[in-house]
Amino acid sequence: MTAAPLVAGGRPPARRGWRERDKYWGMAFVAPQALGMLLFTLLPFAAAFLLAFTEWNGFGMPEFIGFDNFADQLTSPLLGRAILNTMVIALVTVPIGLFLAIVAAVVLNKIRGRAFYLVLFFAPVVTSSVAIALIWQQLLRADGVLSGSLTRLFGIAPIDWLGDPILALLAVCLVTIWASLGLNVVIFMAGLQSISPSVMEAAAIDGAGPVARFFRIILPLLSPIVFYQSVVAFISSLQTFDLVFVLVNNAGPDNGTRTIVYHIYDLGFAKSQFGLSSAASIVLLGLTLVITAIQFGAQKKFVHYES
Repeated sequence: MTAAPLVAGGRPPARRGWRERDKYWGMAFVAPQALGMLLFTLLPFAAAFLLAFTEWNGFGMPEFIGFDNFADQLTSPLLGRAILNTMVIALVTVPIGLFLAIVAAVVLNKIRGRAFYLVLFFAPVVTSSVAIALIWQQLLRADGVLSGSLTRLFGIAPIDWLGDPILALLAVCLVTIWASLGLNVVIFMAGLQSISPSVMEAAAIDGAGPVARFFRIILPLLSPIVFYQSVVAFISSLQTFDLVFVLVNNAGPDNGTRTIVYHIYDLGFAKSQFGLSSAASIVLLGLTLVITAIQFGAQKKFVHYES
């Protein structure tokens, strides 16, 4: 049998043509996603970065003013309040939310018919955040269901959860934990399936109780998933906006629930100060990178990867 003639590189012409066509098909499938990233991510980021050094109200030509916007924002009490509120939301919702999700996943993993309960947990994830905020708004207002129930049970005055700065911030944390719980439970349930039952049986034989098995076996084996979810959850918490905008009517009482993203929105779309808004968005980017870098640096102490 006569061998097929070789071309440069030692490959038959037919195979070379197939690989060329395969490359073009791959580029065709990737093109829509790449174009979307270019139009809706990279170009807006570049525009925001350039606008951060200008003064612009949305009309006319932007005026270059150097680092004045950054100086204004880094000394702004409103941005400071927004950063503080956002960090409180992140530091409250992420640890509590992840811990509750792990506990719920462990409990559901031991009961029959858990698929039904997973659907219930996951329902808020696929529900519009605006709808969630409106429902909780009816529950938490002074004449809502929650305040009315507490008044009837304990004879106390109705609590205006959304009218007090501290209570409003706690309400945002509560709704955030509730809305994100389902996704975390599903992910941790998938992680529990990878833990060998023989490991749990051996620990039980050695006398380890449920609490000891949870903290000494389940948590260490789930630590890579916990780390990944903590990074994602922190970034999501730093971008809190819709709950604040709908649940507590913008920034809430005395800016008690003003977050960084709401601050950016307020400067840009409410006050038409797009230069200041862009500078605040760059500050948010820097804060996100710092927190993520800290998390990646700390993972060496608590994340255990299987060898």
